[in-house]
Amino acid sequence: MNYKIILISILSLLLYGCNQNINNSKNINFKIEKKYSNIGFALIFDDNLEKIKKIDDRSLLIYHKNLKKKSSVKITNPKNGKSLIAEVKSNKQKFSDFYNSVISRRIAEDLELDFNEPYLQIVLISKDSTFIAKKTKTFEAEKKVAEKAPIDGIQINDLNKDNQKKEIIKKNKFSYSVKIADFYYKDTAQIMLSRIKNETSLDDPIIQELSKTKFRVLIGPFNDIKSLKETFEQLKLLNFENLEILKNA
Repeated sequence: MNYKIILISILSLLLYGCNQNINNSKNINFKIEKKYSNIGFALIFDDNLEKIKKIDDRSLLIYHKNLKKKSSVKITNPKNGKSLIAEVKSNKQKFSDFYNSVISRRIAEDLELDFNEPYLQIVLISKDSTFIAKKTKTFEAEKKVAEKAPIDGIQINDLNKDNQKKEIIKKNKFSYSVKIADFYYKDTAQIMLSRIKNETSLDDPIIQELSKTKFRVLIGPFNDIKSLKETFEQLKLLNFENLEILKNA
């Protein structure tokens, strides 16, 4: 009789443990390995910047916090479509998270960036090189979708073509939004929205439905860089991995 009671007790504990593991598996921590891409503002190096090692003005080098040293990146000016290939000099330099990189003056000039509004996109193109995200809380359903998503090839523009047409870009007013993330399910985006409202003083995040399987959580628009930067820094406190700044049409 005592043996039966002991056996039943052990089985009950095992079943309870299994149920706990199943329930807790909805939110898990794991590493995501993916190609890195980010669009936002860069910091153009000059000798007045403190605590940042010098970058040769005529080099095609950048500082970046998340990419490995000597990684090759494609940098594009979204306003005119011009792009070039640069190399990561170091990922040890300290600068504000608001900037996705520190770039040389030559890069800014070659891409014809607005020095008052140096907006650019960085895409990792190194062979066998990936961006390793830090441990981040996510949802099992979103993880499965992400694992099955195809990786798009990267096309590099030939900057040496003589027949490329020069486009005249009209200067638009300052208007940007902060993209927090894209989600496959609207319910997941809604949970992210609630988290931002509960854990920050920001009360205006929105969900933008881009397609039936793509829901974007973002905040904006911002019409001055001060308010944009303040919001970006609040969101970084929540340890979001790859916030992006999107220019509004």
